[in-house]
Amino acid sequence: MSSNPGLRREIVIVGLMALGFGLVGIDRFMISTMFPVIARDLKLSYSDIGTITGALAIAWGLSALYTGNLADRIGRRRVLTGALVLFSLLIGASGLAVGLGSLVLVRVVMGAADGAYTPASIAATMAASPPRRHGLNIGLQQMMLPLCGLGFGPLIVVHLLHVIDWRLIFSIFALPGLLMGWAIWRNVPDLKQVGQVPVARGAFADWRHVIGYHNIKIAMGMMLCWLTCLITTSALLPNYLLDHLHLPFDMMGTVMSAIGVGSTVGTLALPWLSDRVGRKPVMAVSTIGVGMSLFMLSRTGASPELLFAWLFAVHFFNNALITLTVGPICAETVPVALMTTASGMVIAVGEIFGGGIAPVIGGIVAVHFGIDHILLLPIAASVIGFILSLALFETRPRLKRAKA
Repeated sequence: MSSNPGLRREIVIVGLMALGFGLVGIDRFMISTMFPVIARDLKLSYSDIGTITGALAIAWGLSALYTGNLADRIGRRRVLTGALVLFSLLIGASGLAVGLGSLVLVRVVMGAADGAYTPASIAATMAASPPRRHGLNIGLQQMMLPLCGLGFGPLIVVHLLHVIDWRLIFSIFALPGLLMGWAIWRNVPDLKQVGQVPVARGAFADWRHVIGYHNIKIAMGMMLCWLTCLITTSALLPNYLLDHLHLPFDMMGTVMSAIGVGSTVGTLALPWLSDRVGRKPVMAVSTIGVGMSLFMLSRTGASPELLFAWLFAVHFFNNALITLTVGPICAETVPVALMTTASGMVIAVGEIFGGGIAPVIGGIVAVHFGIDHILLLPIAASVIGFILSLALFETRPRLKRAKA
């Protein structure tokens, strides 16, 4: 490791935030691959799957809204550690569900823990990074959610389901969560260590101040679009592949892993590119990429190779858009003391409406019109997202300033 203390601290904090976000990703998305098995066991419908997914997203959004501001007032270290401890103590509870109601309740509580971790981890990553590496480092941190939750997760879950009951799979990740909480408490500085003191200002005043920024209002609308794409495809696509295209279960898991692989590569590459050419052009081009890839995916038959390729492309672009929206766009728009608040507000709108309501609508569409129509929702969202991206103000620091 480098002898430069600042660089060493940057590497440690970004690494810890990334690993923690990987655990969050596993909790959120591994259930998607298990939904066909869980649905058969608990007698759940497509609409029920949408409801479960939406309930977690709404809890995630509400938690991000409140705890994002809380982290700005009491320090990110406390919020991050508390979120991971709660995550570790409760993750196994998903396996105790006996029906729709109990599974929704458990996922709501888990969503609250995951939502608390998200904006604080983004702000901690940005605070530890020099401006010239904002895009690169937030890409490294954010890529762990799709890599672990959507890339490795479907492959691991498919194989585990052959040897153990789905109810036991959740509890495997409790100990890693506790270890991560301990490591973050040891390494992430509190407010006093970075020259700040806890403040008693009100959350509503902070929210009003943050929403006054043009980019934050635009980012809220964009995040709704990106989450509509992510959650609709990750939650309902397994059933689309099995019930509409009639792929074998193992092949479905392989195709679904394209979400994680594409998201990981795009989350790393495109934010890094935005450090060089700017946030706005990368976001505008990426929205076009999402829409075109979704359209081609909807026109692809039961070809695992083509399905994998188009699903890879969808999330290569879409997860980069999520990362740029909640990371550099928020952090470079508002004062440092309100970074977590801004990120939490944008996440909240995206999760509650895009992540919460969209999959419920998608489930209803699948029940009443057929699951082959579910991709129309994210296609429409990508068109709206492109229009919004054109209204952004560029936030990338000037190159001469970035090199200072």
